[in-house]
Amino acid sequence: MEQLHTELKKLIINSLNLEDITVDDIGTNDPLFNDGLGLDSIDALELGLAIKKRYGIAINADDNDARQHFASVATLAEFISAAKVA
Repeated sequence: MEQLHTELKKLIINSLNLEDITVDDIGTNDPLFNDGLGLDSIDALELGLAIKKRYGIAINADDNDARQHFASVATLAEFISAAKVA
């Protein structure tokens, strides 16, 4: 799971062009939005597309759990791991 966390951190940095952020700057359990990394709804869309492209997993914006999936790197990793098994 640690490897997936690192992959996701790199994906966030690369897909959102966060030039001043490193993998070490993103805490696995830190919030990605608002007070955490400070991402916004546009970032969520771009990140969702990057996840779909990289892992073949779509996160439906109308899904009530979508906000929960994007809460942190850890919750994204759990969602992706569960979706790969299903």
